[in-house]
Amino acid sequence: MSQNGARVLPVRNPYTGAVDYEITPPTPEELARTCERLRAAQAGWAAAPLERRIAVMTRWADELEKAYGPLSAADFADTGGCLISLTAPRVAVGNVRAWAADAPKALAEAARTGASSIMPSVSFRTQLVPYPLVGVISPWNGPLLLSLLDPVPALFAGSAVIVKPSEVAPRFTEPLMETIGAVPELAEVFTVITGDGQTGQELIERVDLLCFTGSVPNGREVAQACARRLIPAYLELGGKDPAIVTASADLDRAATAVLRGAASGTGQACFAIERIYVHEDVHDRFVDLLVAKAARIRLNFPDINDGEIGPFGSARQARVADEQLADALAKGAVLACGGPSRTLGGGHFMRPTVLTEVSHDMLVMREESFAPFMPVMRYRTEDEAVALANDTSYGLSAAVLAGTPQEAARIGERINAGTVSLQDTFLTLFKTRDIGTDSFGDSGIGGDRTGPASILRFLRKKALLTQSAPPAPLARP
Repeated sequence: MSQNGARVLPVRNPYTGAVDYEITPPTPEELARTCERLRAAQAGWAAAPLERRIAVMTRWADELEKAYGPLSAADFADTGGCLISLTAPRVAVGNVRAWAADAPKALAEAARTGASSIMPSVSFRTQLVPYPLVGVISPWNGPLLLSLLDPVPALFAGSAVIVKPSEVAPRFTEPLMETIGAVPELAEVFTVITGDGQTGQELIERVDLLCFTGSVPNGREVAQACARRLIPAYLELGGKDPAIVTASADLDRAATAVLRGAASGTGQACFAIERIYVHEDVHDRFVDLLVAKAARIRLNFPDINDGEIGPFGSARQARVADEQLADALAKGAVLACGGPSRTLGGGHFMRPTVLTEVSHDMLVMREESFAPFMPVMRYRTEDEAVALANDTSYGLSAAVLAGTPQEAARIGERINAGTVSLQDTFLTLFKTRDIGTDSFGDSGIGGDRTGPASILRFLRKKALLTQSAPPAPLARP
């Protein structure tokens, strides 16, 4: 729909099903002016000492902290009451303050000086040059957190940043922009726009580097668009994360970990557990424990502030889950608990759903679900478990729960995934400051998104070479 020539996009509330919000994407001309403004200001931002950027970003962290209530409430509404929304603003603040502490060391370690090993009379030093304008297209799950994960190090690096969150979950942008506006120096080089896929396509045409988080199909289109422009693309895409439970594992702890890893946020996390492989000797006992624990998990309906499981982010996601469940049951899977989605008060809900007698010819074991599914499959040998875990086009993360950390590590080293949680699940969030990882398979491309080196994604390395000896003549002596 349009009003006075501008596109207006309705936004559905995932909890009530009602359209209770709307966004107005910028026109191509407005987007162009915004990008030009950011580019113009970026030169001064990059030229300023790092200490000045740290001071500005620290003031912004203070504003984010003061805005905890509005940010959390907006994220809570965007996600239909996801419990992660209650901590999202604090995690965002922690990310800014952590980079304020870590950026000087990370940038200093990336700089190099010395003499050429080939010609000692030539000395060198590194210059780190930020990409002028970084674009970020972020997803609807974890809207606030994932919208800020990439911009923060990019800003410390000296880039200007423009973010386009998903049109499915845009409510948080209003309180976020208020925090940015409260720090004028930051507002010159950082902004958030709203819009849909069309706006995202227009954004790609105007930035120098793009960070994208989303599905594999959309990621392929983004990669192709960036390749046509020959700009770097950092993509974190889908996952179909396996968990292996060995015969020696503490089954009660394993069931607790698997349930949390599979059902947190209604399973709508790229690193959610979506396939579970359990040794045949303990399979039945593990399933009994998992079903008992799943039965105690409550939907947050009719009280959004009570219960652990919220609605799907969209009606489409509920349909995908129902189609996968129907496919599995038609092919012989057994429903141990849970079941199809239900419409309650306009939202689409699904209880934690345990399936047994599953196989790899079922959609629920091959395609990303983004649902609170726990399909459990038996294995006989460690080699078989590893082969099953690696039988996927994805490779984002995984988990191993075993009798000892050493056993878990031995198995984890054989799994093709960028992050492997040992003796627990859902540990991905805790690597952010400390270690970088790569995705395997279709789960993404690009350098470290986490860890000290992740700031280097936004900097081009330039070598300045100095000759101290007379230039070598071309003519033969």
